[in-house]
Amino acid sequence: MGTSSAQPTAAELLDFKMTIGGELASDGSGSGIEVLNPASNEVCGRAPNCSAAQLDDAMAAAALAFADWSEHEGARRESLLQMADTIEASTCELALLTTLEQGKPLFDARAEVQRAITWLRYYASLEVPGEAVAEGSECLLIRRRPLGVVAAITPWNSPLMLAVWKLAPALRAGNTVVLKPSPFTPLGTLRMGELLRPVLPPGVLNVVSGDDALGALMTRHPIPNKVSFTGSVTTGKRVAEAAVPDLKRLTLELGGNDPAIILADADVAGLTDQLFWSAFRNCGQVCSAVKRVYVPRGRHTELANVLAECARSVRVGPGTDEASQLGPINNLAQLERVKHLIEEAVEDGGRIAAGGKQLERPGNFFEPTIIAEARDAMRVVAEEQFGPVLPLVPYDDLEDAIASANSTHFGLSGSVWGSDVDEATRVAERLQCGRIGVNVHPRISPAEPFGGWKWSGLGVENGLEGLHSYTAMQVVQVGAQPAVPPSGHQLRGDGPQSGAQARPAHPRSSDPSNLT
Repeated sequence: MGTSSAQPTAAELLDFKMTIGGELASDGSGSGIEVLNPASNEVCGRAPNCSAAQLDDAMAAAALAFADWSEHEGARRESLLQMADTIEASTCELALLTTLEQGKPLFDARAEVQRAITWLRYYASLEVPGEAVAEGSECLLIRRRPLGVVAAITPWNSPLMLAVWKLAPALRAGNTVVLKPSPFTPLGTLRMGELLRPVLPPGVLNVVSGDDALGALMTRHPIPNKVSFTGSVTTGKRVAEAAVPDLKRLTLELGGNDPAIILADADVAGLTDQLFWSAFRNCGQVCSAVKRVYVPRGRHTELANVLAECARSVRVGPGTDEASQLGPINNLAQLERVKHLIEEAVEDGGRIAAGGKQLERPGNFFEPTIIAEARDAMRVVAEEQFGPVLPLVPYDDLEDAIASANSTHFGLSGSVWGSDVDEATRVAERLQCGRIGVNVHPRISPAEPFGGWKWSGLGVENGLEGLHSYTAMQVVQVGAQPAVPPSGHQLRGDGPQSGAQARPAHPRSSDPSNLT
């Protein structure tokens, strides 16, 4: 496939292969996976269905590549930069594939590719200080060692970005990876693996595709020392159970049901646009999107009206149409779930302020929907909808709103909106979640640790903490304490102080501060 924005031919789309041990691999099970374009529900490509033997080969290749890859940090950092350059040169192709299989508009798909590039450059340039602890006459060096082979499993909502969320820190830390994308969106990830073959030594990155059974084989496989999974709570629990016999390390990012609390003094007109897109970006298929809004009863109608106006103004259409602001829901099962949640809410007294219907055209298109007069007991409020619907729950007492916001198994993100920033901050700090925002719903950058409380997951992604999650700590005891700790180590304790010697960031590294 080329790098133009023209739509590929059917022949080009059907020719996707896995990357195993540095070589391209075709279907090994005898039955490929048809990938549907959610804008039409027509086949847009076919992915291989990896056999158990091929998975064994991928794991063995990763294990073989680990010894050399883990020993050369400078080469790893340069490889990450080359990965970023390679992906950047294929931005149009990868963005188009993402739009065709996931549904999001091209502008959003291009932004996803750019975020993947930024993550790679961030981890390539990230300085990792060592630590030294003074213990009497001894010096304890605290080091981080790579774990070995990582099994990485990604979802369908942001397939390229979430793959690189795992690849960049895992590879930088010195691990090798076997990566499996969702069967709904494998094409862009498979193509990315193919593009990166000349950049990485054979076996360092293996990309396999298959159905849910392949994911189960990966988590039970004896070779990986860590599983990094993003997906549903139900599947995440099965991943955790499968990891127990080998005591595999785990990172689980399992979604959220993010609340937004509107305070009585909030500037409703001023916050509407930002609040709306914090809920509806990527058709609401974002784990950290706003998924329920608590609003004072006296401001409820006002907010419902302005959000409804926003919803009615949005252009919904195929992602390949540059004028489209929202694309389709990714798959039929998710479409049916959203429809049922809305129908139940209406039967239970909710009022549709805007939207509420599937659009009468081919594909999984659904109107952006605002549900007024919602209640906590409704499933559309209590559960993660993961679709283009936003319920508004009126409250009479702020304490009740805070309690409702916290009365969930989820704890990923949350936000509070009000004119008195100090008061809004005090309320925000009472939310039981890993990330909070004041007059903004939390944005994401590669430097920011990303992790949830409760059922939203285990462990942390991104930032230095995310890098450390792909390592095991090792303490080295040095019998005679040196006057100055070894180069690159920060001494703490009762000995002399010496700062870490840090290399300057690579000139091609990106500034992550403006990411959303």
